[in-house]
Amino acid sequence: MKNLTRQNSGYTEKLPIRVIQFGEGNFLRAFVDYIIDKLNKEAHFNAGVAVIQPLANGLIKMLNEQDGLYNLFLKGIKNGSETEEIHTISCIQQGINPYEDYTSYLALAKEEALEFMISNTTEAGISYDDQDTLEGAPHNSFPAKVTALLYKRFSHFEGAADKGLTIIPCELINHNADTLKKIILQYADLWKLSDAFKSWIENHNSFHNTLVDRIVPGYPKDDIESYQSQLEFKDNLIVSAETFLLWVIEGGAALKEKIPFHKIEENILVVEDMQPYRTRKVRILNGAHTTMVPFSILYGNDTVKETIDDTFTGRFVRDAVFNEINPTLDLSDEELKVFADAVFDRFRNPFIKHQLSSIALNTVSKFKVRVLPSLLEYKEKYNRLPFNLTFAFACLIRFYKGNYKEQPLPVQDDAEVVAVFNKAWSSNNFNHIAHEVLSYVSFWDQDLSKIDGLEASIVKALELIDIHGIEEGYNNFKEL
Repeated sequence: MKNLTRQNSGYTEKLPIRVIQFGEGNFLRAFVDYIIDKLNKEAHFNAGVAVIQPLANGLIKMLNEQDGLYNLFLKGIKNGSETEEIHTISCIQQGINPYEDYTSYLALAKEEALEFMISNTTEAGISYDDQDTLEGAPHNSFPAKVTALLYKRFSHFEGAADKGLTIIPCELINHNADTLKKIILQYADLWKLSDAFKSWIENHNSFHNTLVDRIVPGYPKDDIESYQSQLEFKDNLIVSAETFLLWVIEGGAALKEKIPFHKIEENILVVEDMQPYRTRKVRILNGAHTTMVPFSILYGNDTVKETIDDTFTGRFVRDAVFNEINPTLDLSDEELKVFADAVFDRFRNPFIKHQLSSIALNTVSKFKVRVLPSLLEYKEKYNRLPFNLTFAFACLIRFYKGNYKEQPLPVQDDAEVVAVFNKAWSSNNFNHIAHEVLSYVSFWDQDLSKIDGLEASIVKALELIDIHGIEEGYNNFKEL
């Protein structure tokens, strides 16, 4: 079987670079690149994508070996019937690793046709690092890389109003575009860039807050032979995803004119205020994911579907959502129930093997955004801690020990985060461990050891997990 390349497959059309995309991972390739590809094929969007590898280790080399091509398998339920689709995605024209070729990265600033910038660097990606300098090659933070490129574009085109970019970040933090813009302007001040540049950022670049929703298990390693047998060419970057898709983007008529979303049949909403959509989705769907990951891995499950189908773990997640998360949301009970029921149907998708380990990346920052607000608002509303979310928090802390029952755990996080947990666990004292983690303000933006009863509850849960394991430990914890 020949390898998937443009020469072998016949996808030889050259598209102008209109989009810079930070991130080459499964989600963006199954979500944004799928949309751009569909716009190209059905709405004559004519947009080529240049993909930037945001971290030192990534998939750009493999992506370039396939000339930016890969196959997307969509499987799920549509109108009550099972459906499967295969799409060869061809919009990516170039992949750049700025850690090896910073010159080519900055050269993108000179692209005449460039109009859009899209990103998904995880919740931890939109951050400020005051050690970054304008001359950094490359910079530590994603916003610093963006600022340097925008400044290069501003300088090259002498501040031309029509050379600003439409910036659409997809990181799952609230006000993601507003936050990115704020940090870009911070770097402009730190690097003493001109007022004219800052005015160009403010007036000639548009920033759009977003909400994205599609479950993307990624590379189907367990069934790769079955997937590969359906293709004509060998593809090392196959990605699988559910058919469901939701993209909510804050914007108006100008954005609708720039991108003809209305010409393709996808669930993309351009709205004035995305907050009601965001809160519902982040707390219920993403909150359920982050709640279940450490808990379910420690229990012994491998996938989301296994977790939901299992009597014990399925009930745990369902109780967390319906009894502890939904009651904190300011929407009608019926609306929340309908949405949550749909989420659990998606979790049970028979086509999707969503590995829990693939959701484990940066669990601490995800927990802060997705789960902690529900836990704290429940405590404030009912003057007691929610059993399941609190136990899930203890499971997170236990997960970050890095091993369980003499087996390694798929901890994937920044070195600083892992170091804090390693130091705490070196004491082998549950009181010390709980206090160190809860009081580490950098993790939670507050000292959680001051929340009445939380530290004691975490300590007790850790003790019960250590003595009895997950299921018996949880049952004993709930009886306290």
